[in-house]
Amino acid sequence: MDDEVRERVKKEAERNALFNALKHDNDPQVGAIMGPLMGENPAFREHGDEIPEVIGPVVGRVGGMSTAERRERLEELDPDLVAELDAEDEEDEHDLPELPNAADYDEVRLRAAPNPNGPWHLGHARMPSVIGTYKQRYDGAFVVRFDDTDPETKRPELDAYDAILESIEYLGFEPDDVVRASDRLETYYDHARELIALGGAYTCSCPQSEFSEMKNSGEACPHRDKDTETTREEFAAMIDGEYSAGEKVLRVKTDIEHKNPALRDWVAFRMIDTPHPRDEASDYRCWPMLDFQSGIDDHLTGVSHIIRGIDLQDSAKRQRFVYDYFDWEYPEVIHWGHVQVNAYDVSMSTSTIKKRIEAGELDGWDDPRAPTLASLRRRGIRGQAIVDAMVGLGTSTSNVDLAMSSIYANNRDMIDEDTDRAFLVRDGERFVVEGGPDAGQPPVHPNHEDRGERDIPVDAAVLLESDDAPADGERVWLKGYGPVRREADALEFTDDDIDVVRDGDVDVVHWVPADESEPLTLRTMDGDVDGRAEPGITDYDPDAMVQFERIGFARIDRHDEDETVAYYAHS
Repeated sequence: MDDEVRERVKKEAERNALFNALKHDNDPQVGAIMGPLMGENPAFREHGDEIPEVIGPVVGRVGGMSTAERRERLEELDPDLVAELDAEDEEDEHDLPELPNAADYDEVRLRAAPNPNGPWHLGHARMPSVIGTYKQRYDGAFVVRFDDTDPETKRPELDAYDAILESIEYLGFEPDDVVRASDRLETYYDHARELIALGGAYTCSCPQSEFSEMKNSGEACPHRDKDTETTREEFAAMIDGEYSAGEKVLRVKTDIEHKNPALRDWVAFRMIDTPHPRDEASDYRCWPMLDFQSGIDDHLTGVSHIIRGIDLQDSAKRQRFVYDYFDWEYPEVIHWGHVQVNAYDVSMSTSTIKKRIEAGELDGWDDPRAPTLASLRRRGIRGQAIVDAMVGLGTSTSNVDLAMSSIYANNRDMIDEDTDRAFLVRDGERFVVEGGPDAGQPPVHPNHEDRGERDIPVDAAVLLESDDAPADGERVWLKGYGPVRREADALEFTDDDIDVVRDGDVDVVHWVPADESEPLTLRTMDGDVDGRAEPGITDYDPDAMVQFERIGFARIDRHDEDETVAYYAHS
């Protein structure tokens, strides 16, 4: 990051920090302003790893101001933002907008409706994050409904049901109800029979291509006016499995001349020959389409508000035809755009990730290179850090970019004070140490003297990272140990005091003992990195977080016989 960009980052950070502090009447946090900062300034994203360190002092300075000082400074920087603050109602204290007509319902009930065709990628986290937040805000209910009525094209995976529920728990939420659509076929059949009796559906055997031509030209299907009894009998035969895939469908009778051809006499049920993977549903062959199944379930489970993608606007319009036949009130609908994440080389697609795993290009769903919740969890990212970033995106109908740096900043705020420090040297160069103490004593945490110091033996020789190795005759300060000067392949201890560091003459570097250090593999988004860690690293239990100084935070995954394995979280 050059000086010009650094100054722009500081200026924008100050503006956002002041606005955030005044809006919420609280001290700003780095994590809270990372999302808006990166969203408003796409050019900053390539510097995502550096930005938290740059804006930290700016946010701290704003935190030390009084409310009056903050307002006065924001007036200087951006008067429009002050006007925006003045115009906001007291209720507008949330990142998410009010749910429409929430007061009209006895209980606000929202649903997440995952297809269990695999574990969740990062984009899936948005729905439970927003729904769970709304549930807490309105003291409402959170329904999880597995839309698993497509045993062929989006074939469910038996392990995915529990994996998805575990992901929701990881994000910090507990569903009030869990429903599997594949358990409810008889309920859908009952409502289809009622719809037939109301004259709202008919069985059709037209080839798909022929029906499409008729539909697009506004021409009615020849089966549309068949008598109700025939439709009832043929639908019963569909349920009994007397037709094969493609032979017969049940269509909802809408408006064959509707201006939107996608809404004309849409399919409610079709035949699928492939058995469902769940034993409880494996005998069924007549399956509802998602728009029918979802519409029925939303009503029966009392859903008051539906949040869905902007690309699914036609779903609501199709379902309203069914609701009109049954004289039901349709739930409130909020449409939003898609979340885009550009930090990974692997796309956020369940099928793509699955193929990469099957091809051996990824080790599994929790490979650090995979854009999955399992991966983030294994890296030591708190679920709440993801939730806060997702909620910060709001519910705009536009597509939104999620900056991973906002998740990392949130996580850093949550774990920094509790995380011990440690040394890890990658690609180390060995130097004999002459003179000086037998061990170094860097602090366990620089902000908490009460946690004590780490005792790291020098053991006659140390390893330094290649980039930290001083040129012959130059000095460095071994952190927690002291000043040394390079003489050939040795580091001679000197009597310099800490002023040489404060004056900027000597760099502070980390190190590990050459012989008593522990081999460690650091798994990262860019691949595995081998190194040597200070001896105390083996004292940490799996799942503990450490900060490898000057490298970043990592989660201890396991201690194998010949090495420790850790997963890199972020800087």
